[in-house]
Amino acid sequence: MQALILAAGMGKRLGEYTKNNTKCMVPVNGVPLIDRVLLQLSKLSLKRVVIVVGYEGQKLMSYLGQEQHGLKIEYVNNPVYNKTNNIYSLALAKEKLQEDDTLLIESDLIFDDGMFNLLVDNPYPNLALVAKYENWMDGTMVRIDNDNNIVNFVPKTAFRFADTAYYYKTVNIYKFSKKFSQTKYVPFLEAYTKAVGNNEYYENVLRIISFLNSHELKALPIINEKWYEIDDKQDLDIAEALFADEKDILRKYYGRYGGFWRFPKMLDYCYLVNPYFNESRIIDEMEAYFRTLISEYPSGMKVNTLIASKCWGVKEEYIIPGNGAAELIKALMEILPGTLGITRPTFEEYPNRRDKDSHVTFIPENLNYRYSAKDLMDYFEVHHADNILLINPDNPSGNFIPIDDVLTLAAWCQRRNIRLIVDESFVDFSNGFINNTLLHDNILESYTGLIVIKSISKSYGVPGIRLGILCSADIELIAKLKKMVSIWNINSFAEFFMQIFNKYEKDYKRACEKFITERYDFERKLKEISFLRVMPSQANYFLCEILPPKNANQLVMTMLKNYNILVRDCSDKKGFDGKQYMRIAIRSHEDNARFIKAFKELDNQQTL
Repeated sequence: MQALILAAGMGKRLGEYTKNNTKCMVPVNGVPLIDRVLLQLSKLSLKRVVIVVGYEGQKLMSYLGQEQHGLKIEYVNNPVYNKTNNIYSLALAKEKLQEDDTLLIESDLIFDDGMFNLLVDNPYPNLALVAKYENWMDGTMVRIDNDNNIVNFVPKTAFRFADTAYYYKTVNIYKFSKKFSQTKYVPFLEAYTKAVGNNEYYENVLRIISFLNSHELKALPIINEKWYEIDDKQDLDIAEALFADEKDILRKYYGRYGGFWRFPKMLDYCYLVNPYFNESRIIDEMEAYFRTLISEYPSGMKVNTLIASKCWGVKEEYIIPGNGAAELIKALMEILPGTLGITRPTFEEYPNRRDKDSHVTFIPENLNYRYSAKDLMDYFEVHHADNILLINPDNPSGNFIPIDDVLTLAAWCQRRNIRLIVDESFVDFSNGFINNTLLHDNILESYTGLIVIKSISKSYGVPGIRLGILCSADIELIAKLKKMVSIWNINSFAEFFMQIFNKYEKDYKRACEKFITERYDFERKLKEISFLRVMPSQANYFLCEILPPKNANQLVMTMLKNYNILVRDCSDKKGFDGKQYMRIAIRSHEDNARFIKAFKELDNQQTL
């Protein structure tokens, strides 16, 4: 067997990374793609590796030489790489292709070490590695039957989003037998290039062969193996996270702050959203108006304030919508004078927006980080703060203060001329949530120093539209904040969501009730894991202490690498006592079952 690597392309979409190098010399986490694939090939019994070069080909040949890792390397040159496509590169190597069974590989791929063995160990002579379609994939798709026969190659021009449930993406790694190359592929390749030309793709030849219904080329679907195709800078960035060294992997993932739909089949147990409201028909209605919304300007602040007022039942002069709660938090923290009282551990977005010298920090002195309104009043009576922040339920502890006690705290603050900021982004996950919100005109008017912030992303499960609100009866403060943000701070999708939400309010309440039921079930199962101490929560996550001999950081690493589940290690949060902590989000019942299955397997292992 031999390997044939196509490496003639210019890789223009990688910009400066391929200004002086061919694409396969671009490093991923310090290792060039070509070095990685040759090392993987060296573990097989290969007669040789043939590399088709073109752009910066001499540099690649000088870098590799005639042998690498015990592999004999031969080269084929494509002198017109800038005028042809990969079908011509393969045609130039057609004689070599017919001399042995061949692994055909494109040089812009990165993948797990075991990928080649899937092909080599499979007895079928002609195989194409394929992966079930996901929305990050681009390029040639195939459709397969129940026996994994490829019944059609689907080029970009024939791609239909309505059919994606049936598509598999070609990984661009193939195994061709010598006989297949001699009797099928090369003859069709010659005829195709003669008829159509050289600025085409070699998959088009496979497409024609598949039309013959000979079933000589089968698909081999991959299941859990990681791979990525690197066409541009964003692909490179994602590949560096997917294949990061252990010491860097969490930094590369946590530092993304989202966008995880690009990561194949990964479950995100870091970010905190309602898993059930997106089942409502509100999403169907938004989808139906997608083309209109994306092509139209949103309204300005005046209209969006009116719509937000309608949506949450608060007077227009008391409410401001934001591009996520984060925009409003930033603006508020910048204009509030004096010191800020915070309870740690906490959601760091608030204190991070303030000078450290302005922090007045309360840390509950108990194992579960529980505290009451009385605890806050007792502490801040002695340690004065001009503003007090209450996240309720709290993040990451899940601590919850009932609304009557919050109002007692609000009255206490008002008597002392202290502003009380209540972030109730998670309040709709609390038991009796309908009666727990502070978003009522009479409450805001009774406590004019009260500020209420709510992230719509969290409880409504729509983080992609970036929407949050801030409410207060201090109309001067609200007016000042409105001047600080852009007139078009809300996009059309967020505006439309507010416009139609009230039609689906019953769906939302049912989703919250369904979520609370799921939380009870998830908590019960988490408590069966011997290395977890699960703290009570009224939010959509649990703070868990990781008990010896398990280690939180290593546990998070193992979950990501072995189970493709990303979890938040909270051990380094300010306010913790040096022990190991993890915050575990609550997702759908199906996702939670996958999470519990992984934890139970780890619970049965002595080491990670």
